[in-house]
Amino acid sequence: MAEQQVQPLHNEKHADIKIKNGINVEFMKTQHLVPVVAHEFARIANEFPMSFVKNNETGKFQAVAMFGLEPGENLFVEDGKWTAAFAPMASTRYPLGLVKHPEGDQYGIVIDEASPLVNKEEGQALFENGEETAYLQRRKESLVSFIEYSHVTDAFTQFLADKDLLIAQTLTVDIQGEKKDINGIYLIDEKKLNELSDDVFLELRKRGYLAPIYSFLTSTHQVARLARIKSQQA
Repeated sequence: MAEQQVQPLHNEKHADIKIKNGINVEFMKTQHLVPVVAHEFARIANEFPMSFVKNNETGKFQAVAMFGLEPGENLFVEDGKWTAAFAPMASTRYPLGLVKHPEGDQYGIVIDEASPLVNKEEGQALFENGEETAYLQRRKESLVSFIEYSHVTDAFTQFLADKDLLIAQTLTVDIQGEKKDINGIYLIDEKKLNELSDDVFLELRKRGYLAPIYSFLTSTHQVARLARIKSQQA
């Protein structure tokens, strides 16, 4: 895999740069878990199972979509193409990103110059006569949204953790008649959810957390779909 070359975006240095539409399949094909934000849970649940993973150093949880059943496996990349109907924001914002400046709360936009989506021949221009194109402005807005959504999702996830609603789970899938365990993931504990006091349940509703919780719970049925795809590919 080519090294990334992430540079601050500059209207002179990147005057002729264009970005091709699509996903960096080369990078994605080895990703079995990708971070997701609560605002896209409903769409994710139609395609992929979701789970939470725990950072053992910080103890923090992160919501992820599962593209594969083991590390390095993405069942939605076939023959160099992305086959799912939807891709999470975390994967579509590439090759652009936002980086926080060391002083203050300002963000700067960066570009991975080594990305196969970046070239001078085809795609959407980023600058015209030194000015940002409408395309770049739209991309910037979605990068900012992604950061905001990530903060909201962190608060949502922390709330679930604080209320003891995340439970370590082993998922067992059937692949061509062979049982396989997937460890190290956390799911929302539906039993505990149903036993919450009226006060806490009301708080979930007021915070707008019920919709993403139910989307998350629905998504776990997609694990069987991953097992099915894996069997077909085998």
